[in-house]
Amino acid sequence: MLAISEQQLRGWQRKGFIPAADTFSFSDLIALRALQKLRENRIPSKQIGRAIVSLKRRLSDVVSPLSELKIVSDGRSITVHIAGQKMEAISGQMLFDFDTAELGSVRAFPQAAKASRAAVDEKQAELWFQRGLEIEESDAPIADAMAAYKKAIELNPGAAGALVNLGTIHYHLRKFKEAAEYYQRAVDVDPRYALAHFNLGNLCDEQGQIEKAFEHYATALKLSPDYADAHYNVALLCEQTGDFLKATRHWKAYLKVDATSSWAGIARRQLEKLRQITVVTKS
Repeated sequence: MLAISEQQLRGWQRKGFIPAADTFSFSDLIALRALQKLRENRIPSKQIGRAIVSLKRRLSDVVSPLSELKIVSDGRSITVHIAGQKMEAISGQMLFDFDTAELGSVRAFPQAAKASRAAVDEKQAELWFQRGLEIEESDAPIADAMAAYKKAIELNPGAAGALVNLGTIHYHLRKFKEAAEYYQRAVDVDPRYALAHFNLGNLCDEQGQIEKAFEHYATALKLSPDYADAHYNVALLCEQTGDFLKATRHWKAYLKVDATSSWAGIARRQLEKLRQITVVTKS
């Protein structure tokens, strides 16, 4: 299709310009066409390699510059078009056509680049978060999962899921202070994250801070009225504190959400016990 010799093709593959494969995707063909044009303009392979490395370093959201960016050459340098602007590929210097460029678009470019980097960081953070989940489900050391979650937070400080999971790991290690800090950070970045409030409730309950536990469970239920686990835990707490009427209400609310699991069987037994207590009290 492009009249590229096999020798040239293998040479570009050895240099890492294109994937070392026997079949090529449409994006690979675009990259090959870009390489072909650069060579037609007598751009040396070494210069092309330096340009690719520079672009990947400067534009973290770009994986394959040759296929993802519009790359041109005047026979001396390699130029890339980004967000309506021109940039010298190796130096990163912006190139302006002052006959046509507007200052507004010049100012907008750094903001667009910043937004693009943030979006890529969020995607990478999600990948690290998923990696942490996979590690937790495997037999790998829990420290590996913690490292994955911390990397997700490093890339995206608003990764509430990673914060909560780190809190839960510390909770199971009975490092309650650290667990509380991670849970609170999750609430700070996402106040409407019901799971974070629920876990804070569990933590307070574990430490005997009953009133605080009630507060966090109440917040979780306000955010998610059908939160079965929150109803379950509140019902147990109400029984412990002697508020049987409220306990009954939450057991019933739990059964509306979960009527078939083994936990539902426990809820029904607790309801029956409360009914008998109520009958005895009335008698």
